Amino acid sequence: MIRISEAVKHLMIINVIMFIGTLFIGNGVFYEWFAMYFPKNDAFQPWQIVTHMFMHGGISHILFNMFALWMFGTPVEQVLGKKRFLFIYFSAGLGAVALQVGYYYFQYVPNYNALLASGLSPEHIKQMLATNKLMEGVSQSQLLELQTIFPAFNASMVGASGCIMGVLAAFGMMNPNAELMLIFLPIPIKAKYFIPGIIILDLISGITGQSFFSPSNTAYMAHVGGALAGFLIMWYWKKNQFNQNRWY
Repeated sequence: MIRISEAVKHLMIINVIMFIGTLFIGNGVFYEWFAMYFPKNDAFQPWQIVTHMFMHGGISHILFNMFALWMFGTPVEQVLGKKRFLFIYFSAGLGAVALQVGYYYFQYVPNYNALLASGLSPEHIKQMLATNKLMEGVSQSQLLELQTIFPAFNASMVGASGCIMGVLAAFGMMNPNAELMLIFLPIPIKAKYFIPGIIILDLISGITGQSFFSPSNTAYMAHVGGALAGFLIMWYWKKNQFNQNRWY
């Protein structure tokens, strides 16, 4: 049994407290305050960039993430120490937000501009996206563009998955030959193959919308962003471990 490390323990406690708040406070208002919304949506608030990392959408969501945090976070913290571990954890969370929101903007901006060019005003576009009710006289092409950007505009993002993917990437770089298994596929695979494979599947899912192992509403690009942030930080630390740029 792996003994839980200090930072991992406190992160788990905060996640559980936030999950309880989601269940019992404000009849959904707690979720609306602290989940991460698309910046163009009126529900977006700056603090959500951080608070969404401690929110979860259901009991299976938080149980799986907390298990992964304990399993991979504890050995990473034991090697790197509390400060460096937390730096990777939150950097990965920010990397997850950056890539997922950036991907949403990639979908949103060209279609939004096309709607403006077609004669719709920003106010009317926002109203239709927020209420999911069409104005009279909307053309078929405008309808298609609205349908394309509706999921991005109304998306909400919760979970520690982006942070944990960064920790997982760090674990893989420190323990490339450690053997890992999927719960439903008990075949041992070395971390240096397993973790890149999971990231590639997330990238494919994010681009195509095809889900392999996760629910269809998973923020796949957030997983990729978190893993990329964790990898880059670990790569930099390893590259500069003997010079003045080493992290202490």
